[in-house]
Amino acid sequence: MAAKIWDKSRLPSRHTTQGPERAPHRSYYYAMGMTQEEIDQPFVGVATCWNEAAPCNIALSRQAQSVKKGVAEANGTAREFTTITVTDGIAMGHQGMKSSLVSRECIADSVELTVRGHGYDALVGLAGCDKSLPGMMMAMVRLNVPSVFMYGGSILPGKFRGRDVTVVDVFEAVGQHAAGKMSAEDLHELECVACPSAGACGGQFTANTMATVSEAIGLALPGSAGSPAPYEERDRWAVESGRAVMHLIEKQIRPRDIVTLRSLRNAAVVVGATGGSTNAALHLPALANEAGIRFTLDDVADIMRKTPYIADLKPGGKYVALDVHNVGGIPVIIKALLDAGLLDGDCMTVTGKTLAENHKDVVFPLDQDVIYPVSRAITPTGGVVGLKGNLCPEGAVVKVAGMKNQRFEGTALCFDSEEEAFAAVQARAYKAGDVIIIRYEGPKGGPGMREMLSTTSAIYGQGMGEHVALITDGRFSGATRGFCVGHVGPEAAVGGPLALLQNGDRIVIDAVAGTMDALLSDAEWDARRAAWKPRATDYNSGAIWRFGQTVGPAYLGAVTHPGASAETHCYADL
Repeated sequence: MAAKIWDKSRLPSRHTTQGPERAPHRSYYYAMGMTQEEIDQPFVGVATCWNEAAPCNIALSRQAQSVKKGVAEANGTAREFTTITVTDGIAMGHQGMKSSLVSRECIADSVELTVRGHGYDALVGLAGCDKSLPGMMMAMVRLNVPSVFMYGGSILPGKFRGRDVTVVDVFEAVGQHAAGKMSAEDLHELECVACPSAGACGGQFTANTMATVSEAIGLALPGSAGSPAPYEERDRWAVESGRAVMHLIEKQIRPRDIVTLRSLRNAAVVVGATGGSTNAALHLPALANEAGIRFTLDDVADIMRKTPYIADLKPGGKYVALDVHNVGGIPVIIKALLDAGLLDGDCMTVTGKTLAENHKDVVFPLDQDVIYPVSRAITPTGGVVGLKGNLCPEGAVVKVAGMKNQRFEGTALCFDSEEEAFAAVQARAYKAGDVIIIRYEGPKGGPGMREMLSTTSAIYGQGMGEHVALITDGRFSGATRGFCVGHVGPEAAVGGPLALLQNGDRIVIDAVAGTMDALLSDAEWDARRAAWKPRATDYNSGAIWRFGQTVGPAYLGAVTHPGASAETHCYADL
């Protein structure tokens, strides 16, 4: 492409590259081998969550190089940087999981600070694991510079004795082993084959749910989220993402032109239609906060309740992300929903075209059973349901995709931490009909709002998944299955109803009616509330303490700052 003369008079990088007073700044760029031509072009931050912690992020550095190529081909200057990520599969089941949700804020904050500090004009963000996807998208909307998101891609399915497996099978195998249903040798054989490549967990867990959101909400190029991490076509998508962000600079299309109330609703529809992670009910309100939009857990749940469930994906279904890719990818899901009138096709996207324009030529494939047309939906309502009642006045969520029975009545068995609950499950110190309560694991109480996959998977592995329910003010992995209610608010740490429960209390959960209640009189609630005392935490310094001091309630996204509604300036306009 021929060299282009850019007017940088309104771009943030003018503060570091233009005029005689910026000679010291330019000297740093010359020190890195940059030319005057490169300095005079728009600066594009290329942010990745690359690390060697887990397979989710290991391919991001390679993909970033292709993004930089696309930026250069379109007359831009790419400046690569990395931020952290906490990989949930490694953090799960121990105190490390308290870092997970905190990392979402750290990712958004660190990307913001890097872009602000160096005056970058645009952003391409690549992310691979659960919290890194919403964290990166939150930074884009917060900064409001032209931005393109790109998913690092999913892992390939493992093969164990002739069937596809994911890491969830390994988590559930831990429960089978504890119950004497699997030998140590078989468990070892499974763990060695379950994760055969780079990429994020393959089911419609949190990473793939938020990757689906990235296309549906318009921040990612259509089709870019589908191909698995090891596939070389991901590099082509990376090049195209680099080119696309330069087009957005030219047209001055920004994330807040894309992330609107209408596109947030589209995102919630797609989560419901694919049986996606309950974590979307946390991340979509947080993303909305960055745009100054109030979009709560109730809003997400109401939309998902009305949305047909059309993608037969794990953990509730049969298939994984590779299967979606093989039948045409996320554009096929979006096309089915557009054709049924369930998505707002007029929303702007990073192509500079609307969602409907992007998908007008997509043909729904009929010779497959991974994605169903809306007219033949797997179930008429979505895979995630919101609950209200005297146990959750601020709401709660339960994933019902694949569940046969959506009503449960039982007696409370209370634990004040995940460790206590997991130890009881491993010891089989519970029975059919129990409602296992894990409290003081909310955003403030944890602090950090841990996921409970180790505990829920162990229950399922012991063959008890259909016979008990679990309620927590913490979260669940997108991989969790069974009657598991999370995001309960107000949380126990602030005196919410979960804190007042006692062993033996009768509880009724009805996902069809959307209710969750303890069968206690008002007088009993009042007496217990008067006797309750706050519980101390061991996290009294550092990042997790700071998160606990500033974090808001789960129904608003567990965010740590006021968002765009409180802005008096936007970075992109400085």
